[in-house]
Amino acid sequence: MTQAQPQPANPVLTPARITLEQYHHMVNAGIWDDRRVELLDGVIVEMSPEGIPHASKRTKAQNYLIKLLEDRAILRVGAPITLPNGSEPEPDLAIVQPLDDEYDRHHPYPENIFWIIEYSNTSLEKDLGVKAKIYAAAKIAEYWVVDLLRNVLIMFRDPVDGTYQFREEFATGSVTPLMFPDVAIAIPRLVH
Repeated sequence: MTQAQPQPANPVLTPARITLEQYHHMVNAGIWDDRRVELLDGVIVEMSPEGIPHASKRTKAQNYLIKLLEDRAILRVGAPITLPNGSEPEPDLAIVQPLDDEYDRHHPYPENIFWIIEYSNTSLEKDLGVKAKIYAAAKIAEYWVVDLLRNVLIMFRDPVDGTYQFREEFATGSVTPLMFPDVAIAIPRLVH
C-alpha cells in the first residue's frame, strides 16, 4: 500500500499571459461581453462592480473636470487605454488629449494621457499596487487614487523605472495637474 504524498497547502498557480493582440481578438469575438474585465500585465483580471458611492463620486468629479478643462482635454470614463506593457486597463477617469478621430482607430496610448484617476473602495490594494506599477512602467506622468474609505486623494507623480517617486495624500485644499498648471482642482470636489 502506498501512502499519499502530502500536498502543499497553497499550490502556486501560474497565470497564462496573453498579448494585447490576443486580448483584442477575444474582445472583438465577444468573449467578455457579459463580464467586466481588464488586461493587467498580460493577465485578464475581473473588475470590481461599481458601488453607489463610487459611481456617485466619480460622476460628480467627471462633471466638475469637464467644466474646468472645457475643450482642452477629453474625459474617458471607464474606457480602455492601451499600454505597451501588455496592459489595457479601464480607469475610472482618463484625462486625455482631445484627439477624437484618432480614438476611432485605437484607445489612447501613454503619450495621449494627461493623467488617470481611479476611485477605490474594494479595489484599493490593486489600485495602489499593481495599477500604480503598470501606470508608472508606462510612464504615465500623473496618477491619482481617490480612497473612498478615507475621503482622500493619493497623488502619484514622477515615474522612474516602473515606480512613482512622488506620493502625497490630500484631504483638503486644491491640486494642480502637471499638464495644466493654470488649473486648480478643489480636493473636496473629487473626494466628497
